[in-house]
Amino acid sequence: MEMRRVVIESPYAADTEEGIEKNMAYLRACMNDCFKRDEAPFASHGLYTQKGVLNDRIPEERKLGIKAGFVWADLAEKRVVYLDLGMTDGMKKGVEHAKEIGQQVELRWLYLKH
Repeated sequence: MEMRRVVIESPYAADTEEGIEKNMAYLRACMNDCFKRDEAPFASHGLYTQKGVLNDRIPEERKLGIKAGFVWADLAEKRVVYLDLGMTDGMKKGVEHAKEIGQQVELRWLYLKH
């Protein structure tokens, strides 16, 4: 069976480095969940925000990262939105983009059952 391409929406930005690390740990758990579902996940906020790539706290660089993420997102079969930590403005932009291009959006929780 072929793996499905999915884009992950989960929180990244936080007021502290500890908050960012918490969000990144959550992203890693989300990616693991995708692999268990036979999906090939992509998460631009986990890749582009690495040191030396783009700085999410610089508005121009944040916009560039979002724009590049949307280019890759266009190739995905669906957008998966992980909601245990809430819905951020960046995640909302991703969902809006998915709807604009007619992409399926699936809501998921790792820890809270809805």
